[in-house]
Amino acid sequence: PRALGLTSRHLAYIIYTSGSTGTPKGVMVEHASTVNLLHWNKGIYAGSEVSRMLFSTSINFDLSVYECFVTLSQGGALYLADNAMALAKTSLDVSMINTVPSAIAALVDRHAIPSSTTVVNLAGEPLKPRLVESIFEKSRVEKICNLYAPSETTTYSTWVCMPRGEAVVETIGRPIANTRVYLLDRHGAPVPFGAVGELYIGG
Repeated sequence: PRALGLTSRHLAYIIYTSGSTGTPKGVMVEHASTVNLLHWNKGIYAGSEVSRMLFSTSINFDLSVYECFVTLSQGGALYLADNAMALAKTSLDVSMINTVPSAIAALVDRHAIPSSTTVVNLAGEPLKPRLVESIFEKSRVEKICNLYAPSETTTYSTWVCMPRGEAVVETIGRPIANTRVYLLDRHGAPVPFGAVGELYIGG
């Protein structure tokens, strides 16, 4: 329907998350935030890397926003599967897998990462260096990226990319475009370099 007066501040979607409380809450995400994610991604990954995406995440989980719209916004193809473990039964010609570390670990154990996959994005759980090393050892993947964010900040807020042959790092990385990350103490003041603080995300 024709709707007058829509702006980038209007809602793109509402997604429910339990976060750390265990109580579901609706997270309202504006068009501007989703467009920022898509724009950032286009400047980071080559078109060939996102051209054939495994779309295996439930639409109830915000990783699905990335899987679906990053690829479609660049004219790529989605390979639909019930979940990432479907690759253990049927090899799909996907260029990118976007999933959680526990799922990719199970695929590595089954030697089920397709030879066509050049990039693996991992989020939602801590990523250990041993898993990164194992993916490189048992697949043809060229890049593994660790991404982090709560649903409130639109799928991903920080990232680090580890190309094959380079050092494996255990970090959530640096902010994506138009995003800022602060480590603050209990009074809301920045903590000194190397000190423990609480993560605040803005942008």
